Amino acid sequence: MASELYNTIDALSREKGIDPKIVVGAVEDAIVVATRKYYKTQETLRAELDKETGKINAFAVRTVVETPEQVEDPLLQITLDDARKVNPSLEVGGELRIPKPTEGILGRIAAQLAKQVIFQKVREAERDTVYNEYIGRVGEIVNATVKRIEGPDVIFDIGKAESRMPRKEQSRLESFAMGERVRVVIARVEKASKGPAVVVSRAAPELVQNLFQTEVPEIYDGTVVIRAIAREAGERTKIAVMSKDKDVDAVGACVGMKGMRVQSIIRELRGEKIDIIEYHEDAQTFAEKALQPAKVSRVTIVDSQDKHLEVVVDDSQLSLAIGKKGQNVRLAAKLLGWKIDIKSEEEKRQEVEQQMSAMIPAPSTPLESVPGMGEGVIERLTAAGVTTVEALADMTPEQLEAIEGIGPKTVEKISLAVNNYFASLEGGEAVAEAPAEALAEEAAAEPVEQVEAAAEENPAGETEAPVTTDGATEEQS
Repeated sequence: MASELYNTIDALSREKGIDPKIVVGAVEDAIVVATRKYYKTQETLRAELDKETGKINAFAVRTVVETPEQVEDPLLQITLDDARKVNPSLEVGGELRIPKPTEGILGRIAAQLAKQVIFQKVREAERDTVYNEYIGRVGEIVNATVKRIEGPDVIFDIGKAESRMPRKEQSRLESFAMGERVRVVIARVEKASKGPAVVVSRAAPELVQNLFQTEVPEIYDGTVVIRAIAREAGERTKIAVMSKDKDVDAVGACVGMKGMRVQSIIRELRGEKIDIIEYHEDAQTFAEKALQPAKVSRVTIVDSQDKHLEVVVDDSQLSLAIGKKGQNVRLAAKLLGWKIDIKSEEEKRQEVEQQMSAMIPAPSTPLESVPGMGEGVIERLTAAGVTTVEALADMTPEQLEAIEGIGPKTVEKISLAVNNYFASLEGGEAVAEAPAEALAEEAAAEPVEQVEAAAEENPAGETEAPVTTDGATEEQS
């Protein structure tokens, strides 16, 4: 018959859900620690619990060696001759047990130390049991009871252990009361220093999937299959379903008569919006359905290998397709597993125009083609790197005036000549044309005016003769 101590150990093991051998081992280790502290010895100690009597015996264990020369530590080893004086049946390599009295001598301090060791061992065993129990149940839905609230975290009782639900695993629409029963998803099991922490979630997509399996018999029996779920907890969920039976409407089965089935799930999720979409194997068709309620004009596959789609919608549908803070397109991309670029019709038109203009080479008309452009002006522009009419037309008056030998009046004449040239190409009415002689005289006069102004400032100085548009020099007094 088992002793009272062993019966107590057995009851504790059942309560904690751990193997009785682990508790027995913890008790024996505790006695070893207490015995070592009492005797202050470095001997190898062991303890054994007698299941029948409940008595715990402690021993000092020494290894048997053949000769005295092999004894390295008398506390750990003993010769064969000395060992056989105690136990004649011992052989080399065996162990000699020397009893260490413990009953009535360990005292209160040793008992307290033994108690601490036992509690520590039992806690470690309990942690391993909890970890092994829940590590294989990640993703499973369990019923939990709110035990307490610690700051932003909610602590649940899930049966054999406590679980924690951090803020990021909660829906912003939900709040909890003490003792409330809810369904949660086992998100992960963390083996921390304080023991395994079971983390549960109400924000995981698996929760929505389980709720649909519970509420929709067609999903439970496999007639309707959930192919994909994309969720932003507390905001919106998109769920793609398909039917294996052509006579069963997958979306209608999930919605239920007058929306009763889906409304039940929405109430469980505290009002979270749910979009039920019919799954399609074709990515383009699936994308059109996933972006509902927006109406899509067309869908183009940009890169099938990288899973990249381009969606074009009407200008009035762009904001609806993108959704609040990009939520609609973000959830659609998660549902499809494709990257989605959304553009309006106007944006797409501009993009096509830019591509077409890039394909057409830019015209390059030499400056000599412009009537009324003097040779001197052309030489100055060419020296400044301006060789085509198109480049000249893109320049501002300030840029032209920065070129040496060209002043404000010459800029006006150049502008007039360029405008007349483009007007003639378009068949329009040209502005009064500036003759080449006028441009040449203007280009020649401007340096003269500048020189005369400089001479007035410095009457005693001498000036150089300016260069005209024809390259000739004139002496100035």
